[in-house]
Amino acid sequence: MQAEFIEIGEIVRPQGVRGEVKLRAMSEDMNRYAKLEMIYLGEEHRPVKVLKGRANAGFAYLQLEGVADREQAEALRGTSVYVDREHAIHLGEDENFVCEMIGLNVQDSAGNGVGKLVDVLKPNKICDVYVLDTPRGEMMFPALKRVVLNVDVAAGKMTVDANALSEVASWSDEPCQPDE
Repeated sequence: MQAEFIEIGEIVRPQGVRGEVKLRAMSEDMNRYAKLEMIYLGEEHRPVKVLKGRANAGFAYLQLEGVADREQAEALRGTSVYVDREHAIHLGEDENFVCEMIGLNVQDSAGNGVGKLVDVLKPNKICDVYVLDTPRGEMMFPALKRVVLNVDVAAGKMTVDANALSEVASWSDEPCQPDE
């Protein structure tokens, strides 16, 4: 299901004494933070005007209307930051927002249930890693085209190739074996 608001960060602490906040950025387009005009704070999606934005070394820094000092910025620590769908970055074909993928039911091409997607890790720029909650425990696998056959956010499901998955999946109850 398409979300009305897309999470783009979480406020981790104040930055300086003039009310600027530091965000753990959740966007691959770090330039977007300098262009923000409006954000929405917290689960209630309270609109707040952005006076100034910038990004550096994987973090974003925002000066927000109504946040004038360190104490006011500190009060926002841990708050999720969203944009509305209209102002979200545009995705390419076969791309999805992580927040819309969490909770997808994963099944193999024969229709057998595998588990539920609970997290998407980004260990590098080459390939994401999907984390599933399964009856056997936690499973992780790389988001490779030969493994993931289809992602249907609207239907709430992901389809994987069972053979390819068995080759690359890692289970929490299996110790890692060194390459020989």
